[in-house]
Amino acid sequence: MAQPTTATVRVCSNCDGFPTVCVTLGGRDRHGNLRTITVHCPACHGTGTRLVRTAQLVGGRA
Repeated sequence: MAQPTTATVRVCSNCDGFPTVCVTLGGRDRHGNLRTITVHCPACHGTGTRLVRTAQLVGGRA
């Protein structure tokens, strides 16, 4: 009996699957919490995966 195949997820090569990180700005606010900003990967826009585009044959040409 044939086994169904699952699609493989392509992990972003720029962030290696860690698309969103928090970066400390140094110092604390008046409540004592660290000041941080959230940064998203510019290549995958925070999804962690990237689409791989392939050339399609149209009329016999790539």
